[in-house]
Amino acid sequence: MTGTSLSLGTIWLTAVMLTVGAACGLGAQMAGLPMPFMLGSLGGAGLAAGVQGQSLLRDYRFPERLRTVFIGLIGVMIGTQVQPDLLAEIGDFALTLTALAGFVLLAHAGNMVIFQQLGGYSRATAFYAGMPGGLMESLVMGERAGADLPVLTAQQFLRVILVITLLPTGLSLWLGHPVGSAAGATAMAPAPLPAMSLPLILAAALGGLWIGRLLRLPAGQITGPLVLTAGLSLTGLVDLHLPFWLIATAQVVVGVSLGLRFNSMSLAMLRRSAGLSVVSVLWMLTLGALFASVLASVTDLPFVQLFLAYAPGGVTEMSVIALSLAANPALVSLHHVVRILFTVTFMGMFARRTGPDEG
Repeated sequence: MTGTSLSLGTIWLTAVMLTVGAACGLGAQMAGLPMPFMLGSLGGAGLAAGVQGQSLLRDYRFPERLRTVFIGLIGVMIGTQVQPDLLAEIGDFALTLTALAGFVLLAHAGNMVIFQQLGGYSRATAFYAGMPGGLMESLVMGERAGADLPVLTAQQFLRVILVITLLPTGLSLWLGHPVGSAAGATAMAPAPLPAMSLPLILAAALGGLWIGRLLRLPAGQITGPLVLTAGLSLTGLVDLHLPFWLIATAQVVVGVSLGLRFNSMSLAMLRRSAGLSVVSVLWMLTLGALFASVLASVTDLPFVQLFLAYAPGGVTEMSVIALSLAANPALVSLHHVVRILFTVTFMGMFARRTGPDEG
């Protein structure tokens, strides 16, 4: 199972785990959970790893090449959020986009203090667990830097879970009506993608992976396809929209591959991670609200839209909430894509300078 070629046992276990992940994703969708296929498959695989981690799954390793391709597809999905109509509005967002750099740096600095001083994490684990965005990017970069991957995975997923759970709930109570997934909104393409476009999507993912490797981009597995797809979308010549089933499949593959990492994480460790995540998320939401208040006072943009744009949650769910509020989903999507790019770029630069993997 550890060689370059896949054994029949690895193929069989991979098929079983993906089936379990898909079933858990469907269950999470029926329960109305946010990011159901990612979180459901992660939970199902994590439970399987906890039960069978020392027996059936002890020597199992999820196929890395399969994981890489589907990470690339998620990069393509994020890149499709960058549309030509954003260029017409970019002037209105100049100040708010620039301020994102300050938000990313301050949020990460505060998180480093929380995870190192309160959590006692190593420098590498605290560094990547504190990234205020880019869930997949932080895991890829952290794994290479020697961070504690089960802890890092838990912290980053708990960040997203808490934000996309607390924020819609809080806004629903404040506004007096449901928002986000609870309101039945969706950020998916309204119609399935024609079959002839599927090769183009795969080509964008593979081409982006090649570019990321060639240019040695930070977290190139996702940023390469993201940048390539964003560039194609901005030309207006290519309009890629991944069908729901492909997005769900990519989330299941990535969710299962991450969930299997929990076989070395105890319940006590998970409880500690949850407590630290609450502190971290409250810090970032407070900071985001402060930035949104200041920017709303000097621009014509509403506070709620800016708060959604600065909330450190998922691109898709934040856009869904914006849709349900009749807000500007382009503004929200653009800011979240830029936040991810800022986070990955800054963290990549600082990682090389400070060497967080040494401590």
